[in-house]
Amino acid sequence: MGAIDAKQASWSSDQIWESEIVPQLTEYIRIPNKSPGYEPNWQANMDKAVALIEAWCRKQDVRGLQVEVVRLKGRTPVIFMEIPGETADTVLLYGHLDKQPEMTGWREGLSPWTPVREGDKLYGRGAADDGYSSFASLAALRLLQQQKVPHASCVVLIEACEESGSTDLPAYIEHLAVRIGSPSFVVCLDSGCGNYDQLWMTTSLRGLLGGTLRVDILTEGVHSGDASGIVPSSFRILRQLLARLDDPDTGKIRLEGLHVPVPPERLEQAKLTASVLGDEVFNKFPFVPGAIPVSTDRLELILNRTWRPTLSVTGVEGLPPLGSAGSVLRPFTSVKLSVRIPPRLDPAKAMNLLKETLEKDPPYGSKVTFDGDKYAPGWDAPPLAPWLSKAIDKASRAYFGKPAMAMGEGGTIPFMGMLGEKFPEAQFLITGVLGPSSNAHGPNEFLHIPTGKRLTACVASVIADHFNR
Repeated sequence: MGAIDAKQASWSSDQIWESEIVPQLTEYIRIPNKSPGYEPNWQANMDKAVALIEAWCRKQDVRGLQVEVVRLKGRTPVIFMEIPGETADTVLLYGHLDKQPEMTGWREGLSPWTPVREGDKLYGRGAADDGYSSFASLAALRLLQQQKVPHASCVVLIEACEESGSTDLPAYIEHLAVRIGSPSFVVCLDSGCGNYDQLWMTTSLRGLLGGTLRVDILTEGVHSGDASGIVPSSFRILRQLLARLDDPDTGKIRLEGLHVPVPPERLEQAKLTASVLGDEVFNKFPFVPGAIPVSTDRLELILNRTWRPTLSVTGVEGLPPLGSAGSVLRPFTSVKLSVRIPPRLDPAKAMNLLKETLEKDPPYGSKVTFDGDKYAPGWDAPPLAPWLSKAIDKASRAYFGKPAMAMGEGGTIPFMGMLGEKFPEAQFLITGVLGPSSNAHGPNEFLHIPTGKRLTACVASVIADHFNR
């Protein structure tokens, strides 16, 4: 059976990244192709990003490569690639090309749409989450074919709606079902890594509930000196409602229906991750001087991030800017809620519980509405096949020089829930380059280039071992 030469693969991956992938990602960063959930007029910029990636992919020296941009009416496009192999068995490689909004707070000299390389880091929105995935997927197959190492048939699916909850993806999965087939192995390049020193495999993902909570108490604003003490503040009512969800002192979600037990094997993985990462579990975040995390117990923090529900308020309306804030009791307050839910929890039932909890018995007879605009399931990996466990560790040792690690992630990749349900027998390698301080979705997002190079070689190695299994 074919085995990939690690030294040659490392050299080739480095050359491909430096001469081809980094220049392409530099141009990709310049395109503000925000996901449709954040940009109603998304099409022009999304088409630019698709065209850039499609053009590079079509030029690749990958035997039998077929590249197609699939467009269903009224939906974001999908880049779909097919690469024949030495067996009819199928590997599916997944990524996305849409981006999060700009976000404020970029440091001087950086901005979301201006690429800047500083040493090993390429700054700009979307390169690490997840623009590199298309390039790395084909580069991994190039590494195999350069060494004439056999591999299974592969399909690459790159969507353009992931940051909006992958709402268009089910239609494409159905549309492309015959061509996708029944993959026995899935590689997803849209996740994180606990450090940049070894290969990290994601074993679980949290789900997501998103929506807008609005409290109306008046039909128009009134003088606060006249009304305060008589008319309850919409902001105070909002605080009462949010306190139904989480404890304001601890952040613990109070709804038992949003919790699930942590499986024993995931608890053991979390303990190992805590021991390997140490204080990096929380030190990677840009706390202001003197600030501390919710706990200093590393294990508890990891479990909070991966298997426990949490509430975040990510946007607000009804509040004027400080410079325009007069002595007025405002008629309403509206906030955007993002609730991460544990793996194995039904998101539809969870959304119903959330809406019921917020809207029932409105304080002071106020008008309370919660409009859930998106939900996505979490995901828990099936038991790892022995061949994959060995292949992942071998790849990590070959290209990083350290053993592989496994951990849950706090984010959401809706595609994994869809695939896990559709292909329950498939094995999964969910991994990525989003490590300490990479700050996807926030300011100063960067891609750690050496990790991208090593990860590409690791994917090639594992795909070779998939064929050899």
